[in-house]
Amino acid sequence: MSPLWTVRLRTNSAGSAAVEAALEPFAVALSRYEIERGRRWEVEALIDGRPERAAIRAALAGLGKPVFASLPSKDWVAESRRALPPISAGRFYLRGAHVKGPTPRGKIPLLVDAGAAFGTGRHETTRGCLLALDRLAQGRRRFKRPLDLGCGSGVLALATAKVWPAKVLAADNDADAIRVARENAAINGLVGSVTIVKSSGYGAAAIRRGAPFDLIMANILARPLYRMAGSLARNLDGGGCAILSGILTTQEQMVLHAHLERGLVLDFRLRLGEWSVLVLRKPNRRTASRSPTKGAKRPKRKL
Repeated sequence: MSPLWTVRLRTNSAGSAAVEAALEPFAVALSRYEIERGRRWEVEALIDGRPERAAIRAALAGLGKPVFASLPSKDWVAESRRALPPISAGRFYLRGAHVKGPTPRGKIPLLVDAGAAFGTGRHETTRGCLLALDRLAQGRRRFKRPLDLGCGSGVLALATAKVWPAKVLAADNDADAIRVARENAAINGLVGSVTIVKSSGYGAAAIRRGAPFDLIMANILARPLYRMAGSLARNLDGGGCAILSGILTTQEQMVLHAHLERGLVLDFRLRLGEWSVLVLRKPNRRTASRSPTKGAKRPKRKL
């Protein structure tokens, strides 16, 4: 097991979410502590192995000076995981392997251990995506070709496979995430329903073969979502939906505008604390562009 390190940074309440977002790509776990009656907070990231100090300092530029510290040899991830209770997100019921007992009536069970991959369902971004999925399912939306881009531990792909009889494609650019997502698919009995591949953006051959998708989920970060807006629009089928998260509410308009420019429309949005989830829809041009039948009378204009 690699030695674990912590990175700590103190900030005000407004800056704590930005610090979490900056540290998220480097961390296996994140915590936030109130230290001065809501005025001062400490954000702590748990990092597997020696931290990339220069990259972390660059990510935190303008947010404060981080403090690095090594931890004594111990399975801290397992220790912290044992203290985590199960959570509900809409009809989804997420628990780790340490939580025993039956699933509550009416809930959809998901057994998820994040390990070295991001995504236990506890962060507002992942939980918001699960709430959006549940809302779409409750609204009787049907999807046959879903894609979970930047899948992390596979939470969203597994949830999608639980509510729709679809073959879900999940992708991540991190080898640990792919390994953990495959393990989670196995323990949930979804190996035949969820395929996990390595991909940088939409570049994998499996994604090119599977496109266009009728549902794309991308719970990553605001700037990559902004940069990949054109790719998402090209890979989303007419009439399809996209669920985007990893977006601070202050970044929402930037991400939304980039996708509206590509012809998508906002279906609905969810806000959980300082985080936003955008659910977009690509209009079906085949029905929207129909011309009037030849010989049909035009309605009279009211004066």
